[in-house]
Amino acid sequence: MGENTNGTACMSSLSSISDHCGFHGSIKQSTSDFVVIEMNMNGQLVNVDNLNEVLCHQISEHTEPYHQKPNKKPKISAVVVKDTDYSCGKVVLDNHNTDLDTFQTAVLCEEAQDLDFILESSVNEALAQFAMSIRKCSHSELREKPNPTQLSLGMYPDKDQRASVHRAVRQKYPFLMTVTNQCEILVKEDSHYKELSQLVSDEESEDFFRFLDAKAPNSTFTFQHDDNKEHRKAVHHFLSKHFGKLVETKSFVVDNSGGGQQNAAITVRFREKKQRSKKRDAIDAQDEDVLYTAFTLQKENLETLEAISYLASALGVLPSDFSYAGIKDKRAVTYQTMVVKKVSPERLKEVAPAFRKKAMNLYNMRPADQPIRLGQLRGNHFDIRVRNVKKHSADSSADLKDLVHEALENVKTKGFVNYYGPQRFGVGQKVQADQIGLALLKEEMVTAVKLFFTPEVDDPLDRAKRHFLQTEDAKETLAMMPEYKVRERMVLRALNRFGMGQEGCTRGWLSIPHSMRVFYIHAYCSRKWNEAASYRLQTYGQRVVKGDLVFSKDANEKNSTLSSQVHMVTANEEEESIYTLNQVVLPMPGNSITYPDNKVGYWYKETLAKDGLQACKFRVHPLKLNIPGCYRLMLAYPKNLTYKLQHDSEVVMSEETPEKITNEQSENPTASASCLSLSFNLNSSCYATVCLREIMKCDP
Repeated sequence: MGENTNGTACMSSLSSISDHCGFHGSIKQSTSDFVVIEMNMNGQLVNVDNLNEVLCHQISEHTEPYHQKPNKKPKISAVVVKDTDYSCGKVVLDNHNTDLDTFQTAVLCEEAQDLDFILESSVNEALAQFAMSIRKCSHSELREKPNPTQLSLGMYPDKDQRASVHRAVRQKYPFLMTVTNQCEILVKEDSHYKELSQLVSDEESEDFFRFLDAKAPNSTFTFQHDDNKEHRKAVHHFLSKHFGKLVETKSFVVDNSGGGQQNAAITVRFREKKQRSKKRDAIDAQDEDVLYTAFTLQKENLETLEAISYLASALGVLPSDFSYAGIKDKRAVTYQTMVVKKVSPERLKEVAPAFRKKAMNLYNMRPADQPIRLGQLRGNHFDIRVRNVKKHSADSSADLKDLVHEALENVKTKGFVNYYGPQRFGVGQKVQADQIGLALLKEEMVTAVKLFFTPEVDDPLDRAKRHFLQTEDAKETLAMMPEYKVRERMVLRALNRFGMGQEGCTRGWLSIPHSMRVFYIHAYCSRKWNEAASYRLQTYGQRVVKGDLVFSKDANEKNSTLSSQVHMVTANEEEESIYTLNQVVLPMPGNSITYPDNKVGYWYKETLAKDGLQACKFRVHPLKLNIPGCYRLMLAYPKNLTYKLQHDSEVVMSEETPEKITNEQSENPTASASCLSLSFNLNSSCYATVCLREIMKCDP
């Protein structure tokens, strides 16, 4: 971030977690030096070319060959699957089902839930060994163990991430069950599976539990034929006792192998849902009429919202018709999934070539059922080059390669403080997003508008902003404002109509989408979180003390409130060292959160009071904004971290996306012209620049 000013000035004063020396270096000398690839909820990178074909290939590996209707081009959304045969049991799907998500779930596409994507390699290996030990134990000993063995897969504070892990583990190891304890996922033997496997074969048991987990509409599962009536009765009783609310069972006479021999077999199907009201059906019918198209957006040196404004203008829709999981870096090559409303895949394909001159590529267009939610991603994969790597001190006797190795291994094991990165606030800007957010929280609408239009540098955009601040003439400024600046133009139109008073400025803010309005307030809350985390480390270090907050056992409950999601550490728990720092969370300010009951809690209250928010309810009624707050883990960890230190001359300054990085090190890289290539994954809402800051011990 060579262009950093205010953003990193604030970051440089924040505390860190490790004490290694670090090194100097610079990033983003070229956009191709910083590549960000979104990972969907299944852990897949979204930049895979021809995603539909990839999914189709993955599915075909687990199903019998299917047949397309004649004279139609293959489309995954129209795939028909019949009698999907597993090793023993049989799953039958409704042949009229054309829903892509249902289809993928029904055929149990293991690659889409590949544990290699979702779990770190060490955790995945431990899980495989644990599963093997459970299998060996179940086959060699039938006696009950006094203390059931369990395995921890680690902490997963995000609900969608936990769901992904639960689903993937059950699909690969149906004989295991997963439970959540304070956002920690634990794995142990499933007693229901064990009981069923004593009635039927292991293969049938596995397939039945996969069938249950898939929950594919109109699907059925048939056990192997069974002429023993008492045995069938025992199976019926087991299914009714444990799964009676979900499924219903019945014995049917079947023709075994087509030879005329009649045998009985148990068939299971899901119970039909209760009839819904006509009003609810009418609303759903309206929703079904809405057309959604998903696609992958690749952009270079472009803000996400700026890219959306170009797309909206070309397609004749509103920027608010686009949904995405998160904002990506500007000075980088980024890949992310988006969903657009009221636009067909065919229409998107027509206009896609025109965006290349804007450094944008669109591909993987496919039908979607609904928009994407913010945060609906597993995380991001990063391929980063740090150039001009050198030691902090020229007279240091330490070898550069050793310094780099020590720094990376430290962050691998200890993690980094989970600060919000400078881009959250506006890198290099005179007025940052959190300053606007504070003005909005205080309902100082005119001040917020003036901050919003504060000029930065001498270009057409900032000449327009300067003209507005000098004249307050919205109409003239609108004529000067570039077309792609959608937010600014929306606000100016409202100001031109309603004036520059409190009411007019309120109307100006209401003219932009809700997500954009709340972004500024979230920026302010993020700044306070960063300062609180730094203060927490300075005050208590890495000890977990009385009054600290950790996620509670009920944090994953659907109906749990924000306050019930956390547990406050007691004096006894502090004395017995029950918790570690990687379990501690801090609150983002809001109206539904609990503050720590120690010096950190007092710090929050004093800081908010200094900002004039001592009486703030975190509701901005004029702008229809409610800020409940949330909790964020203090520490984050890079996953699958690999690196390569080499001569800078060996790395071409190319605009092409870097190839996959390995951690094979070149021989004898020189300290004066070295380049460090890094590859790693981070969970959603974690910042690579913050991770780099911890590694390098300076602002990169």
